[in-house]
Formats: sequence, C-alpha cells, structure tokens
Amino acid sequence: MQKQVHHVPPAKLNRRPASFIDGYLSYLLSRAAHTVYREFHATVQAADLTSLQWRVLATLSDGDGLTIGDLAREVLTQQPTLTKLVQRMEKAGWVRRGADPLDARRTLVFETAQGRTVVAGLLKQAKKHEAQLLSAFSARDVTALKNILQALISRGDGDGDGGGNAQTANLRRPRSESVSVAKQAAVQPTVTLRSPQPGDMGWVVQQHGEIYAREYGWNAGFEALVADIMAKSLRHWQPAWERCWMAEVSGQRVGSAFVVRKSKTVAQLRMLILTPDARGVGLGARLTDECIAFARSKGYKKMVLWTNSCLTAARGIYAKRGFKLVKSEAYEGFGQKDLVSETWELTL
Repeated sequence: MQKQVHHVPPAKLNRRPASFIDGYLSYLLSRAAHTVYREFHATVQAADLTSLQWRVLATLSDGDGLTIGDLAREVLTQQPTLTKLVQRMEKAGWVRRGADPLDARRTLVFETAQGRTVVAGLLKQAKKHEAQLLSAFSARDVTALKNILQALISRGDGDGDGGGNAQTANLRRPRSESVSVAKQAAVQPTVTLRSPQPGDMGWVVQQHGEIYAREYGWNAGFEALVADIMAKSLRHWQPAWERCWMAEVSGQRVGSAFVVRKSKTVAQLRMLILTPDARGVGLGARLTDECIAFARSKGYKKMVLWTNSCLTAARGIYAKRGFKLVKSEAYEGFGQKDLVSETWELTL
C-alpha cells in the first residue's frame, strides 16, 4: 500500500500560533503606524528632509504660527531638540520667528513662502500615499476607522483621567486647544461677533478665494463656487431661520460663519473661515458654538456640513463638538486631483 504524503503549504509551516499581541490594540496600532511611516519615510528622505523637518513643515503648512512649546507637542519631540532644529531651519529660510499678531509679548514660529514651497510636493504625495493605503477598503470602513481613531485620540486629550498616559495625552492635544490654553493668561484684544454689513459678503468670498489658493493651491473654481453659494443664500435669505456672524478683532474683519436652512429640521453650517492671523485663539470654535446654539434655539433636529479632509483644524473643532463623519469621497476639483470631500452631521 502506497503511503500518502500530505503537502503542507509553506505559509502554514511558517505561521506561528496566535499570541496575545496579535489581537492587542496598542500593538496593532504601533505596527500599523510603523508600516505607514516606513513607506512614506523613503519619500521624505528623497526630498532631502529628515522626518522631524517634515513634521514641522507639515504642521505649520496651514498658516498658523506656534510657540516652540506648542510646536514641540505637535511634532512629538522635546523642546530643546526642536529649538535647535528651528534655528537651523530658520537659517535655511524655511521658517521664521515673529511676534504673535494677537499678543506681541509672545514669539511664534511661522512657515515662510520658501518653506511652503519645500513641503508642497510632499503634502500632495502624503495625501496620495494615504489614498493608496486605503484604496482596498470601502468608504464606510475608512470612515469607521477614522471615527474610532479620533475617539481614541479624544480620550487622551484630557489630563490622563480617561486611563491614558498623561504625557502622551499632552503630546496629542489638538493644536487649537493647546494654543488657546497657552493664551488664556495673555491680554486678549477686542473680539466681536456681529451681524453682517454691506460689503461683508464680498469680503467672505474674497477670503475663501485668497486663502485656499495660497494655502492649498486651489484655483478660481473654488472662489466661483463660494460666490455662487453666497449669491443664492442672499437671494433666498430667511432671517427667521438663518444667521450670519462676522468676526472682528480690534475692529478688523477676520472671519465668518453661516447657518442656513436646509430643510425644516436640518440646518447647515457654511462658509466658516478665519484669516491666518486670527487662528489658534479659539475663535473658530466660538463661531461654531454660536452656529450650534442658534440651530438648537430654532428647533432644528440636525446640523450638517461639507468640508475636505485637508482642513484638519476645522475637522478637529467639529469632532470635539460631537459631529460625526458620515460620508467620505475622493474627487478631483479646483485644480487638484487628490481631494477627499467629507459630510459631517450633528444631532442637536
């Protein structure tokens, strides 16, 4: 009788029994982060940048200035190390240090035009790399993953009481929160939220066009979109159900936010924008809170908004207030090929 030989696939021969770490969340997150970092690190090296230089330039790319301490927390490094790096980057012309526009006693680090040029290509490649990583997953899975990660990060945004490590929680605190906390003791300029006046609506459209072109490279198509939205809103304005706030700092226009009536039960937050000099002091959060409070006072059941994945500061404000990311979709527009639109919802 011929003896039967069973061939075991090599994969099964090499597979070790499942262990504790195979299902341990912290380990899985670390491995996933390491894989993502390793893949993109080669791209960063090819641009002749260190990983820390890349993180600094990427963090400052939205126009906000940060103190050395706040920037160190954002890029997950020690302040002495960052101070020396910023000095070298300043000599290279990539960053500059200057007075805080809202408090001359404070010194902030800003990205220069040269720095934005250096990092612009990498930002696009980073978005492309993320799209490739997630291409095998459905939009629903991606949304669920990001919601879970945002919830975990939010858990560590306190002082460690939620079971997280206090040091890590401090490093992970969102920029808008860390900057506003640092400025609480500072003498604040006069901040006013007022009703719109003649000329304000044109200013809002202009700021959208200028800021998105300068910071994200979007073309005039976006300004045209905002102008169209504004024109339709003004023609069909319902003052009993809709509201606009204009933000001023020391008498100068610096931002806006709108609540428009999408349906009898749904309000929409639109055209929330701040000039670079007005960021980092909690004004975006204040405008958002005003919108939410108004919508609730009018009996709306839900608030929705449309944004883009690249608007990280705004997304952080929405997530912190309970908005949920319900839809994410890649698209081409405004001269860009790798945008991701997002729809967020808040139950009022």
